[in-house]
Amino acid sequence: MAWIYLLLAGVLEIGFAMGLKYTQGFTRLWPSVGTMAAAACSLWLMTQAMKQIPVGTAYAIWTGIGAMGVALLGIWLFDESASLARLACIGLIVAGVIGLKLTSA
Repeated sequence: MAWIYLLLAGVLEIGFAMGLKYTQGFTRLWPSVGTMAAAACSLWLMTQAMKQIPVGTAYAIWTGIGAMGVALLGIWLFDESASLARLACIGLIVAGVIGLKLTSA
């Protein structure tokens, strides 16, 4: 169950980070509320995951999921660069997350 919590925390991390763009400096009420709710839920799920997953592994996977998701959504939603080098770096993040999962007890 801890790994499911961690995966959900990572997905909410993506929502939190993407939401920051839409808050316009926390001047828009509903995007700000949604962003803060995603952040709070993400952190709560992360604390639940850390009861069984080592802190270094959990944090690296959480940030990796967030970084990968935000980078991919930036390409899709905001027409950010999808260069081969950038996609390769996103692939390295994915490889690192998978590697940490496979090597964790």
